[in-house]
Parts: sequence; C-alpha cells; structure tokens
Amino acid sequence: MGILQHFGKIVLILPFIFAETKTKNIMRKLILSALMVIGLAFSSEAQTISKNAIGLRIGDNDGFGAEASYQRAVLKNNRLEFDLGVRNSRNLEAVKLAGLFQWVWNIEGGFNWYAGAGAGLGSYRYNYKKNYYNNGNGNNYPYGYYPDDKGTFAFVAGDIGIEYNFDIPLLISLDFRPEIGSNTYYDDAIGADIGIAVRYQF
Repeated sequence: MGILQHFGKIVLILPFIFAETKTKNIMRKLILSALMVIGLAFSSEAQTISKNAIGLRIGDNDGFGAEASYQRAVLKNNRLEFDLGVRNSRNLEAVKLAGLFQWVWNIEGGFNWYAGAGAGLGSYRYNYKKNYYNNGNGNNYPYGYYPDDKGTFAFVAGDIGIEYNFDIPLLISLDFRPEIGSNTYYDDAIGADIGIAVRYQF
C-alpha cells in the first residue's frame, strides 16, 4: 500500500510540470485530468454508498435542461448512474441518455468525491426557422432560408464531482462531465456538461 501512496503523490505532481507549457491541446488537458483523478484515488479512502438513489439533475451543455437520474450501487465504493433528459436552447432541442460507472471516495464526514466514465446516445433538432435577426434598422427578418437539421448522436464521457450525504436520505451533488461525440451535435466534437443534482436514497 505504501508504494501505491507514493505513486499517487508522484502522479499528482505531473500536471504542474506539464502546466508550464503553453499548448492548448485539448487531449493533453483530458490526459492530465485523468492523471489527477488516478493520483487522488490512491490517496483517498473508499466510501460505502447507498444501494439506490433517484432524483433530478439539472445541467447545461449546448442548452439548459433537466434529467431524471438513477444511481445503483454495484460494489462497496462503485455505482452505476443513468441519466435521461432534455436539452433546450434558442434553436436546439435534444434528448440524451447517459450511462456511467463511478468510483466514490470519502473526503470527510458526509462529503464525498467521485469520478467515472461511460457513454450515451441521443437525438437532436436544430430549428433555425424560429429565430430572427435584426438588420440594424429596427426590422426583424426570419431565418427562413435555413432548413431544419436533425439526427442522432453517440458520445463517450468522463465524470468528476463532489457530493454531500445528509443524515436524512438526501444526496446533493455537483459534477463536471466532459463529452466527446459527433460534431453534428457538439461544437468541435467536444462538449462540457456541468450539472447539480438532488437525489433521494433508499
């Protein structure tokens, strides 16, 4: 166990070494984030989690939306999470289903942090005809020349977050979920979903 702890400390230092470079490469950022998660995992304690939790997750990624969320414990400190919901913005409507496998570690008391990975799929529709632009003279003109764009998409996702487990069967969490998928739905094939959730545990 001592070797693992030393390895965790070394991995935690790596992001600061690479941070001195000025590269904006997105993949390097994702790799560094993964290394930090591994390092923290070696220096954290496992946390016993509730067998079931169900609730609502509100997030923002290419449109604000809400998801029905269900968590199911599969091991002492591992769980599955499934989220089904909608995304809505000025000219986008989407339905998404995501499935994640997570590791949960205790920080102190009721505070836990967690990380995981998974995948999902969905359908989207861009409706440009509902939008209007102003020509600067006070007149609004419809975007009537743009056809509707719709389709399906798939994605892979990571997940990292923090949560508080109350003495009552209530769990509140805040998480960040980077997603990589089809660029027909995601800008540059990458999206960043940030959400807050409230769940009832049983």
